[in-house]
Amino acid sequence: MTLKKIEINPMTRLEGHGKISVFLDEQGNVDNVFFQTVELRGYERFLTGMPIEEVPRTVSTICGVCRCVHFTAAVKAADAVYHVQPTPTARKIRELLLNAHYVEDHTAILYALGFPDFVVGPTADAGARNLIGLIQAVGADVGKLVLRKRYAAVKVIEMLGGKPIHPVAALPGGWSKRVTEQERTEILALADEMVELGELTLKVFGDVVLKNQDYMDLVTGDVYKVVCNYMGTVDDKNRVQYYDGTQRIVDTEGKEIGRFKGKDYLKHIAERVLPWSYLKVPYLKNIGWKGIVDGEGTSLYSVGPLARLNAADGMDTPLAQEAYEKMYATFGVKPVHNILAYHWARAIELLNAAEKARQLASDESITSPDIRAELWAPDEGVGVIEAVRGVLIHHYKTDDRGIVQEANLIVATTHNNGPINVAVKRAAEHFIKNGKVDDGILNLVEMAYRPYDICLACATHTLPGRLPLQLDVYDCKGELYKSLRNF
Repeated sequence: MTLKKIEINPMTRLEGHGKISVFLDEQGNVDNVFFQTVELRGYERFLTGMPIEEVPRTVSTICGVCRCVHFTAAVKAADAVYHVQPTPTARKIRELLLNAHYVEDHTAILYALGFPDFVVGPTADAGARNLIGLIQAVGADVGKLVLRKRYAAVKVIEMLGGKPIHPVAALPGGWSKRVTEQERTEILALADEMVELGELTLKVFGDVVLKNQDYMDLVTGDVYKVVCNYMGTVDDKNRVQYYDGTQRIVDTEGKEIGRFKGKDYLKHIAERVLPWSYLKVPYLKNIGWKGIVDGEGTSLYSVGPLARLNAADGMDTPLAQEAYEKMYATFGVKPVHNILAYHWARAIELLNAAEKARQLASDESITSPDIRAELWAPDEGVGVIEAVRGVLIHHYKTDDRGIVQEANLIVATTHNNGPINVAVKRAAEHFIKNGKVDDGILNLVEMAYRPYDICLACATHTLPGRLPLQLDVYDCKGELYKSLRNF
């Protein structure tokens, strides 16, 4: 039997376009697996020549889902370009916007992309494994409740950012619009609804997953397990932070092996080019490139909800801390390498962000008119935040007029590229045997990348000047004669 190939194309329930290529040996078992990104976008190129103050409003259009995180990272980078710290009030407004985005985004990802595999069933009919099927399973009333409370977060984004989808209100050193007392009161009421949504989501996860032994066997078993290092942002007490803090790196045993801020990311992260993908593979410089392998000594690392919790010592709000303790007590070990726990961590963060939004809206000083700081001569700046999907880095160099000369964006899906490849290969090796495959089996393979909440629109943002091209020349016997490539 000649080598066979199974292709999952398009990948489903993710942002962007990608495919998984599974190559089988002569016995029909998995020989190798490749997670491939097949789309390309050129943001780093056309940001060059743009005034830095226009960059946040532009990068918010990279993705309609991820718009607030690119917006926030870019304005933090613009602050650094102008050597300025935003006023306390402006920082609070930015942080409130980001936390509202966390609630809105985590809700969409859990209910539309992640939960259908559990609520409807991992091997259920493909036509039912979606948001509509989920609503049919849980009931229309619950579905309407979730959508209504998610709208509370969207409304906060619109009030603060100026638009519900692509915010426009950020300025280097501050914010362009103050919050009125009437708006603060309204946001506080909306934050209460967001907290209720967080509590409801953890209840849904508990009822559907934690009480189902078959699902818990999947969640805690070895099939969906990737042993790697973790990176997340923490405060001075090592608690999870989203807007600002220190990026902390822990190894496969949970031991701290690195910390950095701002431009120091260059001392810790390197990137490897893959011949089959537009997406690079980052790895830890101090360990060195070991290949796309997991386990002790790997240089691969993960970011995102589970990685943030693994890299931290706790949460900074009471309800989320209680849920955090329950998760780690269930696994009985830290760090947790079982990637389906990303869904659980995502639900915990949803509640945490809602609690933080309520705290910020309760602070009357957020209505202060002091929302803009004085700028200084521009040159270079780095903005780092925790995007919903993980550590997001925006790095810009400008001329003395603030016109961007160079841009570099490292997004969460890029950080996670190596572990995603490990995860899909492991799942494929487990579920595909003797060439037997059906739609349910393919979905079980896809379940290996969904925990990472892939956003390929964000990740495939640069073009090195020409498209990678490989030409394979075969002789009359069908044997490879020569390969020519331009990369």
